[in-house]
Amino acid sequence: MTNSLNKRWFYLATGVFTMLFSGILYAWSILKIPFKESFGWSDSVLAFNFTLAMCFFCLGAFFGSLICKKIGPRITLLISGLLVGVGFVSTGLLDGDLPYLLYLTYAILAGTGIGISYNVVVSTVCSWFPDKKGLCSGCLMMGFGISTLLLGNIISILFDNSAFGWSKTYIILGAVIGAVIVISGMILRLPSKDITFPAPKIRKNITKESFESRDFSTVEMLRSFTFWRAFVFMAFITAVGNSVISFARDLVISVEASAALATILVGVLSVFNGIGRILTGAVYDALGRRITMIAANLLTIVAAGITLAAVLMHSLPLCIIGLCLTGLSYGSCPTMTSAFTASFYGQKYFPINYSLTNFNLIAAAFIANFSNSLLSSSGGYTAPFVMLLVLAVCALGLNISIKKP
Repeated sequence: MTNSLNKRWFYLATGVFTMLFSGILYAWSILKIPFKESFGWSDSVLAFNFTLAMCFFCLGAFFGSLICKKIGPRITLLISGLLVGVGFVSTGLLDGDLPYLLYLTYAILAGTGIGISYNVVVSTVCSWFPDKKGLCSGCLMMGFGISTLLLGNIISILFDNSAFGWSKTYIILGAVIGAVIVISGMILRLPSKDITFPAPKIRKNITKESFESRDFSTVEMLRSFTFWRAFVFMAFITAVGNSVISFARDLVISVEASAALATILVGVLSVFNGIGRILTGAVYDALGRRITMIAANLLTIVAAGITLAAVLMHSLPLCIIGLCLTGLSYGSCPTMTSAFTASFYGQKYFPINYSLTNFNLIAAAFIANFSNSLLSSSGGYTAPFVMLLVLAVCALGLNISIKKP
């Protein structure tokens, strides 16, 4: 029994490694460069591809939870690996004549595949850590978040290398990421019913909330007004990070940074994204839901405000601070989503409930797409960041009103 329980740390390490490769979907500000430079595709076409990728990421997570419930994580992750592999390889074969094929290969195929692996890996690994929900979620989300830093710079170098180029780089990505997901499916297992886990530590915190909730079915969760307040709150603060990620490189260049420095700072954003994920998990376990979510919301407001000031003052140092804070605030979102869903609505229906809670990413992605439209129509970053700051403030009102169902 003890040996079986000890395996959970190996499964956590496997999950983090898998999420590291799956998180490359968020490196779009780097991955989109060849389509803009080689094919001349417009910013609106490329921005919508990221929005669509987020939509199919969420749909993939939802259907992945249903499939996994029927056939288990091994076959489900095999399907995921194949979709991701085919999606990236096909993207590498695009010739520039039909930009909308990018939506099929990257957004639909790769986005769906990564969504499936995301949900299956998170739900499978977290089922081994009912006593450490926040820490487990944070570690997994950290792997997903730092992908841009660890893989993004490698991708950028390969794009510029004549021996590889962007096409071969996409093909290599497809093969490697697909293989990693398939191998993880051969390793990860759900815990058997006879395993006894350590009891969660119940802490008395100033919010006086208990996190030992009963298991809510998906229908019960959707009928809860608490769920919808949390859903909109998460969509608003996630939209801030989504928007910045979609134009991070161009934003930094707009305040007089070199292209090389801009690529590095996109990686820095990824680092703080990863730090925010694991830090939020630790704080969630230590201080509880209310303090963690309010602190993350306030951080988002400060991040949007400082970045807006950087744009208005044309200040590179302020922009760097804004990117770092945005990374921290954005990193808090997926960890809060996972831990919130498990804490409020239980573990029994967690895979499906979690996938539906993650649909806030779709709303956030469309807000990010609207941010890019504001950028194009206004010709600057002031209007987008004013809108994002307003949303972050509105989110705080919703956040304060969230109570346990």
